[in-house]
Amino acid sequence: MRFTPHTAEDRRLMLQRIGAASVKELFAGIPAGIRLDRPLDLPAPLSEPEAVRELGKLAAENTGADQLACFAGAGAYDHYVPAIVDTIISRPEFYTAYTPYQAEVSQGTLQAIYEFQSLVCRLYGMEAANASMYDCASALAEATHMARDISRRPKVLLAGSINPVHAEVVRTYAHGLNIPIDVVPLSGNTIDLDALERLCTPDVAALIIQHPNFFGNLEPARRASEIVHQAGALLVVSADPISLGVLEPPGAYDADVAVGEGQPLGIPLSFGGPYLGIMSAKKKYIRNLPGRIVARTVDTEGKTGFVLALQTREQHIRRERASSNICSNQALCALAANVYLATMGRTGIAEVARQSMAKAHYLADGIAGVRGFETETSTPFFKEFVVRTPVPAAKVVETGIKHGILAGVALDRFNPEWKNRLLVAVTEKRTRVEMDAYCVFLKQEFAN
Repeated sequence: MRFTPHTAEDRRLMLQRIGAASVKELFAGIPAGIRLDRPLDLPAPLSEPEAVRELGKLAAENTGADQLACFAGAGAYDHYVPAIVDTIISRPEFYTAYTPYQAEVSQGTLQAIYEFQSLVCRLYGMEAANASMYDCASALAEATHMARDISRRPKVLLAGSINPVHAEVVRTYAHGLNIPIDVVPLSGNTIDLDALERLCTPDVAALIIQHPNFFGNLEPARRASEIVHQAGALLVVSADPISLGVLEPPGAYDADVAVGEGQPLGIPLSFGGPYLGIMSAKKKYIRNLPGRIVARTVDTEGKTGFVLALQTREQHIRRERASSNICSNQALCALAANVYLATMGRTGIAEVARQSMAKAHYLADGIAGVRGFETETSTPFFKEFVVRTPVPAAKVVETGIKHGILAGVALDRFNPEWKNRLLVAVTEKRTRVEMDAYCVFLKQEFAN
């Protein structure tokens, strides 16, 4: 198909219809300081081999997590991805850059989604799950909307220990939906239960907590659940799916909605995405879940079949009854998680969780023994923990790269008051040699 650019007459007619006298007038609303006022300085065209070579040089400037001992986390983790995951999702009948809009035509796609939903329900101890969301942040934001619709109450409480990036997405959604947000303050690195009791007023729709939380610590989830439900509100929990190999699932402490970031389930770091939003709920709230839900049925001949049972999108039902404008799912990433969960099984997930937890505690003990460094581990933690550093945490991260170590995430990127706090994550991939080298690096560079 040929590319036919607009002619001068085409542009004149379009401007006339818009009501602008010129292209300059059309863009007058864009601040002059960010407008390009010169021709683009583009290099000469390249042949395909030359372009591939140039792109290869640019890519080589990146240092991936596979080239470093990665102790960074904060919502994205360097877990091992079994080879079978890429093998399965690369099959042409599955491989797609985005969601299948015509899911109804493919029994294979529908079955894969149904199995994903089933595995999420088993992992999170919940009764219903949707076909997935874009990421954990969007799932949390949708849960905010969902909780208000269910409870008919206006306000949502947000734990101060939620991932700051996820919290910002929740606030952005809430602003557009006119949902007031109150933050539950912390006692140490977990929520203050006394403050929670005071804040649970009759106008509160839900409490949103992360367990394990952003700092890696375990929240008093059962007590928080009791307080929230006694006040007639809902409990929304964000849980790392790997942690559920050793921790009780959200359903066990009566969560109403449970979400999570599916990236640890067979999805590579990929410089930050695409990732996978997990979303589940009690069965009685199934019609409030956003997105798609696939169901299993039988046809007229008694054969098992799969159908797109619910789509609470405004294209399908009355707009005022639509639960969300989210109308698709992260099909390929959900399939990767599906393959990962089926491959690892109950014992495999538990083993990954146990190794991650044991190694995190081993490294925390090692860092605590380095002069000038303190670990915030008085509260139980899973695979992440906070370290107080004698120099700005960003300096530790920068120096560590020279030693082949990605030392963690400097927390001042989220809050300038956290300049000397480093968030360290440990997965099953990290070895004793790497963890010992981490402690040696800290001693050599900062303990003298």
